[in-house]
Amino acid sequence: MNITVALALSLAGGLIARRLGLPTIVGYLLAGVAISPISPVWVGDTNAIGQLAEFGVILLMFGIGLHFSFQDLWKVRDIAIPGALAQMLIITVLGAWLARTWGFSAGGAWVFGVAVSVASTIVLLRGLMDHALLDSRHGKVAVGWLVFEDLATVAILVLLPTLVGRTGNSWWVPLWAVAKAIAFVGLMIVVGQRVVPAILWRVVRTRSRELFILVALSLAAGTALASSALFGVSLALGAFVAGVVVSESEFSHQINADLLPFREAFAVLFFVSVGMLVNPIYVIAHWQQVLVLSVLIVVVKGLVSAAVGFILPYPARTALILGAGRGQIGEFSFIVGQAGLSLGLITTEQYSLILAGAIVSITVNPLMFKLVDPAERWLKQFPAVWRVLNRHGPAEPLVVEPVTDHVVIVGSGRVGRHISEVLTQLNVPRLVVESDPARLEKLRSLGVPTLYGDAASSEIMDHAGLERARALVVTLPDDAAALAVVISARVRAPKLHIVARASTWDGAKRLREAGADEVVRPELEGGVEIVRRTLIDLDLALEDVVRYTDLVRREELVEADRPSVERTRLLEDLVMAARHVDMRWLSVSSGSALADQTLAASRLRSRTGVSVVAIVRDGALIGNPGPEDVIRTGDRVAVIGSPEQLPAAEALLGAVPG
Repeated sequence: MNITVALALSLAGGLIARRLGLPTIVGYLLAGVAISPISPVWVGDTNAIGQLAEFGVILLMFGIGLHFSFQDLWKVRDIAIPGALAQMLIITVLGAWLARTWGFSAGGAWVFGVAVSVASTIVLLRGLMDHALLDSRHGKVAVGWLVFEDLATVAILVLLPTLVGRTGNSWWVPLWAVAKAIAFVGLMIVVGQRVVPAILWRVVRTRSRELFILVALSLAAGTALASSALFGVSLALGAFVAGVVVSESEFSHQINADLLPFREAFAVLFFVSVGMLVNPIYVIAHWQQVLVLSVLIVVVKGLVSAAVGFILPYPARTALILGAGRGQIGEFSFIVGQAGLSLGLITTEQYSLILAGAIVSITVNPLMFKLVDPAERWLKQFPAVWRVLNRHGPAEPLVVEPVTDHVVIVGSGRVGRHISEVLTQLNVPRLVVESDPARLEKLRSLGVPTLYGDAASSEIMDHAGLERARALVVTLPDDAAALAVVISARVRAPKLHIVARASTWDGAKRLREAGADEVVRPELEGGVEIVRRTLIDLDLALEDVVRYTDLVRREELVEADRPSVERTRLLEDLVMAARHVDMRWLSVSSGSALADQTLAASRLRSRTGVSVVAIVRDGALIGNPGPEDVIRTGDRVAVIGSPEQLPAAEALLGAVPG
């Protein structure tokens, strides 16, 4: 009952949040508030939801580890490492000072400061994707900054329990904790990178997807629990390291895809459990503190991040994007806060302040991204100031995009790739929207203009120039995602020609209703192609075959999986015709009695009963020839008639089948 209510409210909250243009996390947190212990309607079981939420933390950290890349961090180390350290230090100190003035304990104040200094991975990545920035130079800096910040936060989580329990003579305790954490990480890297791929290979050979998913879940949860029991490190660190180890495997992309539904579902429960800890009465009674905290997170933290970015050797626009993206807190803040709560450093009411700050900052974060361009234009009004801020060079273009008459392709799987290749051969401009980094890298290496982002659930299509495009082709295999893209595209470009792929009959019908001009079902097309080739092999007239296959496609959009009366009658006619009519190609020899005669003069129809339907001469096709067309030596003539009539035509033409 608890899980059902939590998921139902999360769905409602997420839908409302998306409709308002807010991150879905806001809806999940508010769903938790709705079933918190002070709810007047229904109170959820905090323990039951909390246990599942703990599994959500494991999967969340495992997923972050899967996407972790030392290579990406190393590329932007000159700004990510010093920038993250400086920003975290400044905001942690300010947050701790603010918490002390509000009556927090010394330890609780530092926990509070760390919690407000880190940003949400989910919110930042979503903001970068929504504004086509994730694969830009600015996005790479923001992600590298985030990666180092995550590492620093994980280190703090490792040390926090030890620091709390330290006495004056036990200086070796934190060192021992660090040593155990290093030993765990080293063991996982050295041993795990040999053992994990071997285990995955054995499971893959069973050809069982269920076992593959189970081993992935076991790696995430088992490593987290083992690390906590044997090395005394947090579940979060164990899951994160497990993800990093698996990320080096060739199966990492498949594991990420298979665990995505589990991660999303349990992460939702994690955010709900966080929302359940919010005390609305306390928050309302201390609204001044919530307001001040929100200013610290959104404004001060954003300005500090931007200021650090201006100092370091990167363009001014990079600093503005850093300021906008980092003006929020999220899942790592919750994890740090919960660690402080479990250690008795902060109270539930004080934790409510962190949660309230998260809800406010996540809600306004999309607005902060929208202020980047106006802020840049305003700063450019002061040339001297802008020259100083942008002294490290102009920003690179965000995307190479055709000006007009291009084709936008959403998804670059097999279907999307084939379409892109054909358009390349035809010299038709195209732009591919893709959210898979591996596919994106391949497209970039081939010189294909791309946008990185999730077109199904973000504002990425605003950057695709749909109002100037010639057509939109949606090749996503998921009907729900394709439907979202079609609806969004139709709103932005009412006259745009849209071709969409559908996996099911219901999906095709919804895409049609949403405004897709053409809907293609690969499964249906495969069946139609088999029927077409079968009918052709029966030597049926090509126009009849085309008429039947078109009828099948048309009726599949309005009929279920049952044949219509018209389709059945047409098929019966075709089969009947196949039994009594034959089509044959004949090569006219030099000894033909009808050579150099017109069809009218030959009286072939009246003498044999067959009809000439086509003539091929010197590589050119004469379709449906008339009475005045001449039969010449060397022609290939297509004739139709009954099996009894065709031999007479062959004899009269002096021809042989060819």
